[in-house]
Amino acid sequence: MSNNSNERTPKPNRSLGRKIIISVIAILIILAVSISFLGYRYFQEALKPMNPQNTNVTQVHIPLGASNKQIGSILQNKKVVKSGMVFDYYVKSNNMSEFRAGYYQLKPSMSLKTIAKQLQKGGSDQPIQSTKGKVLVREGANIDQIATQVSLTTDFSKQNFISVMKDQAFMEQLEKSYPKLLGSAMKAKQVRYRLEGYLYPATYEVKKNTSLKSLVNQMVAKTNQVLAPHYQQIKKTKLTVQQFMTLASLIEREGVNQTDRRKMSGVLLNRIDINMPLQSDVAVLYAIHRNNKQLTTKDLQSNSPYNLYKYTGFGPGPFDSPSISSVQALLHPLDRSKNYLYFVANTKTRKVYYSKTYEEHQQQIAKHASNN
Repeated sequence: MSNNSNERTPKPNRSLGRKIIISVIAILIILAVSISFLGYRYFQEALKPMNPQNTNVTQVHIPLGASNKQIGSILQNKKVVKSGMVFDYYVKSNNMSEFRAGYYQLKPSMSLKTIAKQLQKGGSDQPIQSTKGKVLVREGANIDQIATQVSLTTDFSKQNFISVMKDQAFMEQLEKSYPKLLGSAMKAKQVRYRLEGYLYPATYEVKKNTSLKSLVNQMVAKTNQVLAPHYQQIKKTKLTVQQFMTLASLIEREGVNQTDRRKMSGVLLNRIDINMPLQSDVAVLYAIHRNNKQLTTKDLQSNSPYNLYKYTGFGPGPFDSPSISSVQALLHPLDRSKNYLYFVANTKTRKVYYSKTYEEHQQQIAKHASNN
């Protein structure tokens, strides 16, 4: 018998492999087309306004030296454009450049093209109010509290306000305008804010196109106006304006009525005379960045120069914005000749008790402990 030389080994099904390859390529093409289409639609949508119905103004700050990509991210984060990436691509593809730093009033209803043109024109060198508002500075409010109030009732953010408070060049401009008021404040060491105590408690109208620095200037000007008739008398106290406003700010938060404010003024001045720490809870609360909370032993040991339990003297400066009532109380203290060095208030009756010695003071504290 002989082998069958006509038998052959089966060959792979080449047509099946070809079909699979073609199918994969087709799927990839479809995906590519779909992605391109979706990408094109996304790009076209991103060119349109973020929200055509939203005409509320958003204040946007573009820092000096920001790149197109960084500007796009800022605009997206502020929710005035849909995509920072699309903004970057758009301005590059349209050869738009030379965007200028500053503060801009932008709206979600603006198109990307409109926003880009605005950025080329340039913004303000400081925040600008876009809608009419009012700011109430309450008696005894500190700068952090005022900054919060400003952010709630105007287009300016809290950080905008704090940035102005730390603007040394602006502080120097104000000192030139109000040398009697701010001369000693500018010389003070370790201050948290130069203008603490100098933003007078009142209601301020913030009109359209009012700058934040203009608003602050109004507050300082009002303080200068209130103190102007008293500068000569303050000088006779042998206190600097900074020292005077520091004591007035303590009295503002401690005092219940005008008579007590005047008596407390006498206590504080008596302590200063004998180089005794002022030991004010108001000062410690400011030192530890808190308001109206019970103090602990640890709080009283804070190393802040504002802690007047630990350090003698006036500390760096004021703790809040005092009213004219506290200024007048300090100019006309009561009962200094009685040599009072302590006071404690009954928080229920709101009556204040004064003592000459620490022993008497402790007796008063024990006596009114149940109400406090």
